Amino acid sequence: MPDFLLLALIAGIAVALVAGPLGAFAVWRRMAYFGDTLAHSALLGVTFGLLLNINLNLAVALGCLTLALILVGLQHKRFLATDTLLGILAHSTLALGLVCISLFSDTRIDLLAYLFGDILAVSMEDVITICLISLSVCIALIFLWRPLLSITVHEELALVEGVPVTAIRTALMLLMALVIAIAMKIVGVLLITALMIIPAAAARRLSRSPEQMAIFASLLGATAVICGLTASYFWDTPAGPAIVLAATGLFVLTLLKPQSN
Repeated sequence: MPDFLLLALIAGIAVALVAGPLGAFAVWRRMAYFGDTLAHSALLGVTFGLLLNINLNLAVALGCLTLALILVGLQHKRFLATDTLLGILAHSTLALGLVCISLFSDTRIDLLAYLFGDILAVSMEDVITICLISLSVCIALIFLWRPLLSITVHEELALVEGVPVTAIRTALMLLMALVIAIAMKIVGVLLITALMIIPAAAARRLSRSPEQMAIFASLLGATAVICGLTASYFWDTPAGPAIVLAATGLFVLTLLKPQSN
């Protein structure tokens, strides 16, 4: 196996394993559009990284985390419906990022790599960063699993039971922001949410418990990465979209399974 393909495989599986449980919560809490909004803001993070001359991966992560906190604050104001607010922020941040990047005429930027990912170009440094962040998010999810399930099932009841609902909800958004930031290298801005949502949606039809769904979502995501990279290698297709199509294929296969009563 070529070295670049091995690095891409490790990075993709590391992201898929942590995106599975987060995708499960996104499906349960109907947060897919929230993920899209954070993903679109990642391109704005690239712009700030170029302006401030700092590491682009760090800039993207800081941008996603900042927007997640802004979204939490705006949702508390309740001056707009959440879906309307997310729609405005998603498209405005993406448009602003594209316009700002176009102004860097003296800087060579592969815009398609940001939009659709460039997993085959990941370096050893990228792989180490992705693995460390994925491991940190997994550890955080283990500690937050019970309170996250509580606020997902019934927020008011969780509040009565003493669960810090706002803090747990904010933590979930920040964890999603971190994973979206590192996943941009894998599948790109336009396809990040698909890598989180599609395996989780497929796992939902195979699972009998929340824990099973989280594990199956991780395994299906990892399988999609392997299948997508294999297709990309043999048929010379774009790797990011190939991974998403592989995940879609797995979802279609789960539709053939009859739902249990």
